[in-house]
Amino acid sequence: MKVKSLVLVSLLSALSLSAVQAAELKVGYVNTQRIFRDAPAAQKAAKKLESEFSKRDQDLQRMAKQLQGLQENLEKNAVTMSENERRSKEKEFGELSREFQRRQREFREDLNLRQNEENAAVIEKANRAIKQIAESDKYDLILQDVVWVSPRLDITERVIKALSEAK
Repeated sequence: MKVKSLVLVSLLSALSLSAVQAAELKVGYVNTQRIFRDAPAAQKAAKKLESEFSKRDQDLQRMAKQLQGLQENLEKNAVTMSENERRSKEKEFGELSREFQRRQREFREDLNLRQNEENAAVIEKANRAIKQIAESDKYDLILQDVVWVSPRLDITERVIKALSEAK
C-alpha cells in the first residue's frame, strides 16, 4: 500500500494540486476480477467458450480413458502376451499417448487464445462503462486492481450494472 500511496502523492505533486484541491480529489475503484465473475457479458462469454470447446474436451476425455485402458491392459497382461503382441501394444500406446498430448496442447492453446479474445471484449466494454461513469460523476481518478481499497470507493457494482444494461 505504501507504493500505491507514493504513486498517488507523486501524481498529485506532479499535477501541482494544492492541499485543498487534493482533498477534493474524487477517486473510484473497480475490481476487475468481480467484473469477470459477475458481469453478464463475462458470464455470456464463459458459456460461449464452454459450448465452443465442450466437444473437443469430451473427445480428449474419451482419449484419456482409452489410454488408461491400454495402459492397464498392458500392465495386467504383459507377462502372458507374446513379445510381438506386447511390442505392438506398447507402440500403439506410445502413438496414442503422443497424439493425446498433441491434441491436449492444441486444445489448451486454442482455449487460451479464445479466452483472451473474450476477456479483451469484456474489458473493452467495462472500460467504456467506467469512462462513462467517470465523466458523468466527475471522477478525477479510477483505479483497478489495487492491494486494498476502502469499500466506499468501490464502484464495481455500478460498472456491472452498466454492463447489464448495455448487453
